[in-house]
Amino acid sequence: MAKITNDLNPKYDTDYHLDAADFMKRFADNSIDLVFYDPPYSLRQVSECYKNVGLDVTSETTQSSWRTKHINEIARIVKPNGIVMCFGWNSSGIGKKRGFELIEILLVAHGGSHNDTICTVERKLPTLF
Repeated sequence: MAKITNDLNPKYDTDYHLDAADFMKRFADNSIDLVFYDPPYSLRQVSECYKNVGLDVTSETTQSSWRTKHINEIARIVKPNGIVMCFGWNSSGIGKKRGFELIEILLVAHGGSHNDTICTVERKLPTLF
């Protein structure tokens, strides 16, 4: 379904194996129709993911600014009227302050003592000029 894919872990068959922020820097402003963003859901998981693929875990990768860099890049590359699906343990998504409107929220229950996954679907509003 996706034309260009990325996963940090090289065991997955994707086009790239880059940190999401580095991957998204490859794209021009307002050039992408759809982003499916499914990062590690907590800073602890970020640390585990980096360690599992042999990358250094730094203060930068274990702070909330790690996710903010990704969200800012997503907002930059998505076309007006483009769609972003974000997955995690919160419903923050990309957000109104970055020019997105919330379309839908999906709660995925995993059962037992597993945390639910929250999916937000947002549309980038067209610019008004």
